[in-house]
Amino acid sequence: MAFLDYCWQFLITHFSDFQLATFGSFIIHESVFFLSGLPSICFERTGLFSKYKIQRKNNTPDAQEKCILRLVLYHLCVNLPVMIFSYPVFRWMGLKTSLPLPHWYVILSQVVFYFILEDFVFYWGHRVLHTKWLYKHVHSVHHEYATPFGLTSEYAHPAEILFLGFATIVGPALTGPHLFTLWLWMVLRVLETVEAHCGYHFPWSLSNFLPIYGGAEFHDFHHRVLYTKSGNYSSTFTYMDRIFGTDGDYRKQKALQSQEGKSL
Repeated sequence: MAFLDYCWQFLITHFSDFQLATFGSFIIHESVFFLSGLPSICFERTGLFSKYKIQRKNNTPDAQEKCILRLVLYHLCVNLPVMIFSYPVFRWMGLKTSLPLPHWYVILSQVVFYFILEDFVFYWGHRVLHTKWLYKHVHSVHHEYATPFGLTSEYAHPAEILFLGFATIVGPALTGPHLFTLWLWMVLRVLETVEAHCGYHFPWSLSNFLPIYGGAEFHDFHHRVLYTKSGNYSSTFTYMDRIFGTDGDYRKQKALQSQEGKSL
């Protein structure tokens, strides 16, 4: 903890609160997003881990490159400006950067709250995006990739980036967290959404150990099924879809696969 305090002291001594909350957040987001998302492209191109791939179809190199180029454009022209212009709001909400860093139980409780609230808000926003007009004019951009890979998690229409981005920031906006907590939440949320879009269901996937966690298999179904029947609208967990019956087709498919597996 002393080393972490030392590192944080270095940051707040050499950079302003504005620089850390905006450009610092952007650099962390980009680093985590691309470093965690690029491996699934490598897996597709090399055939590595092919036995764990959920769909047999692979994306072409041109399709992968198109995704990367547009992501860079969206992140520079949408994400970064949003981070800059939202800084006064977070300061007004109570964002803190000073030492001491929050106790671990404060960080844990806030991050858990953010995940639960984000999942609830995202579920309803995502369902709205699957109405006919919004799907055609906005959400269909994200569904250009019926076979998702990690980086497609943030490939979306700019309007959707702003619309569903609200689900990610509403928790921190309500609690006014320390910037360290905000960065941790951002890192975990990025890792979760990249994993959900990676296209691979590994033996070590979290969904194998946490039943209410959706993961790649749960979300992959959402991408490859017709938008009016896809269901599985949640971002992280599965209970919202279970409560409102929007995972019925997915559960039927899983039951059928289980029966076929037993008969072999």
